[in-house]
Amino acid sequence: MRGRGTVRRHVIQLLSVALCLFTLAEVNYPQLSPISQLAIFSGLGLVLCFLAIPLHPRVRDAGWSKALDWLLVALTGAVMTFVVVQTEPAFESLWFDGSSLGDRAGAEVFLDHLIGAVGLLLVLEGARRAVGPALPLLSMAFLAYAAWGQSMPDWLFPHRGYDVQRIVGQTFLHSQGVFGVALKVMFTYVFLFVVFGAFLELTGATSFIITYARRLLGDTPGGPAKVAILSSGLMGSLSGSAVANTATTGTFTIPLMRSAGFHRRTAAGIEAAASSGGALVPPVMGAGAYMMLEIVEPPVTYLEIVRAALLPAILYYLSLFLIAHFRAQRLAVEDQTQRRDDDSQEFEEAAEASESANEPGALEGLIFFAGLGSLIVFLLIGFTVFRSVTLAMVVTLVLSWSSPRTRLGPRRLVEGLSKAARAGVPLVAAAASVGIVIGVVTLTGIGSKLPATILPLAQDNLFLALLLIMASSIVLGMGLPSAVCYLLLATLIGPALGGLGVVPLAAHLFIFYFGLMSMVTPPVALAAYTAASISGSRIMETSFAAFRFALVGFVLPFLFVYRPQLLMLDPSGDVAPWPTIGLAFGVAALGIVPLAAAVAGHLVRPLGLAERLPLLVAAGLIFLPAAGRLHTDLPLSAINLAGTGLFAVTWFWLRRAHRPTPVTS
Repeated sequence: MRGRGTVRRHVIQLLSVALCLFTLAEVNYPQLSPISQLAIFSGLGLVLCFLAIPLHPRVRDAGWSKALDWLLVALTGAVMTFVVVQTEPAFESLWFDGSSLGDRAGAEVFLDHLIGAVGLLLVLEGARRAVGPALPLLSMAFLAYAAWGQSMPDWLFPHRGYDVQRIVGQTFLHSQGVFGVALKVMFTYVFLFVVFGAFLELTGATSFIITYARRLLGDTPGGPAKVAILSSGLMGSLSGSAVANTATTGTFTIPLMRSAGFHRRTAAGIEAAASSGGALVPPVMGAGAYMMLEIVEPPVTYLEIVRAALLPAILYYLSLFLIAHFRAQRLAVEDQTQRRDDDSQEFEEAAEASESANEPGALEGLIFFAGLGSLIVFLLIGFTVFRSVTLAMVVTLVLSWSSPRTRLGPRRLVEGLSKAARAGVPLVAAAASVGIVIGVVTLTGIGSKLPATILPLAQDNLFLALLLIMASSIVLGMGLPSAVCYLLLATLIGPALGGLGVVPLAAHLFIFYFGLMSMVTPPVALAAYTAASISGSRIMETSFAAFRFALVGFVLPFLFVYRPQLLMLDPSGDVAPWPTIGLAFGVAALGIVPLAAAVAGHLVRPLGLAERLPLLVAAGLIFLPAAGRLHTDLPLSAINLAGTGLFAVTWFWLRRAHRPTPVTS
């Protein structure tokens, strides 16, 4: 049995390296047709999924379960080989009726439909293993909708219904389903960044982030929390996964915060909120930016997306820094060590052990900044995204040979490629499953029916429409990767915002933000769950703490829809003048201060609930994009000035009334 397990591990490692090398080669120097590329890419990903992730943890070691895994591997290989053979001109002699798979759309043979049906089942099972049951169940619901559309009630958008052959052809055999835009984005952009992140981690460059943040911010009020926020933001930009980011950085930062006296739920909530915002941080931005390249109409460039995302990301992390700062002052964490829990000594020892370990030095920092900096430079020069990240990997690889400590030799390269492939498997499986949904949306026309329904419901009220879309994003985001949630919402209801006159890029960023915020929205807050497991805090308490700390993330999307200057755009979608950009940013940053103080419960002195109320009102008035602007070209109104005045009055009143107040955590 041990020998069989060793063989399985070697096969997984071999296929992992093959997946990474195939993607690097085909993205940069394509030799195959797009469908063949995606068939091999998804095939390797699904095979790794079936070999690395068991049918169920309870039957991991059962012989029949392992046999089933190998059967699924064989079926995946057969299905994807069939797609490649029936697509590539090199195999023209094997094509049915002398036509390629794409050319016989609508006239497929029985074997085409059989292969397609098996392929759909494999995709659904792969997604279930990799990301849980929510996404495959959603895909199955859409398949049922396509089949029985004529039986649906009026409120579920009935249609004439389609037979199994048409559904299979649309969702698997051709380029509008599994082998469509979702898998294309994962193949062309996202997977390369997963490999890039694995390279940086192996050199010690990502560990340098935490070390550098601790040295930079460790002695300031709330320093450990600020370290968590900065390191999670930087690493989250590379990974794009709130859960993975929490699990990675939280292992170091949560004990660091706990050793300084932060409560369990506070430390876990800060880490979850910071990790969830990582995908908002340019230049990488997880998978969202690359999906926007394929979806936003009229098309936008990668640099336009990065430019638009910059100021909201700064504002989000500014709010977290202020909350951590005010929270530390409220609890006097740096001085009142007696407030620690009984077991805080355990976390202090963990933090000291982390500090006493071999910390990354200047070389790791050089590799990190050179890798990320070269990526930005290549983008600015005009290279495509995939070519830029490939060249940045080359820069990282070359610099790693500067020292034996960072060197990526053959063995470590194999280790890095294997790790990247394992991290990418859930993305591949999820993207393939989302392709099923997109294929049904295209087939049935629900993508145009849903926006047509939302607009009358909102009665041309933009705010009501935004609330409906926010709720949809958060609900769909529960249990789904944020990028997958964005893709679904952008396909289904993104056009509704365009119908209300919103700048297209602002509409898509609005959807993307709330997909991310679902990671810290109770009751299903996956990033908070992960942080709670590390800190040992209660799940729901941690979820609500993370929700409070990430509160500005629920405000920013409304702000930049009404004030596109925060995205460096004017209401027509063109680049806004710098004075209006600066004013919009300044107003938003000013509103964040009273909001952060109210959330943290401290401004000048600890605040009770009644004292937080005027701060919340002041923040709301400053944020409010009310009519009656002081000037038609300026994103500023008299109501915003009234909020500023209320904040100033509250601050002066608190200063004058300042006196020692008992503190409770």
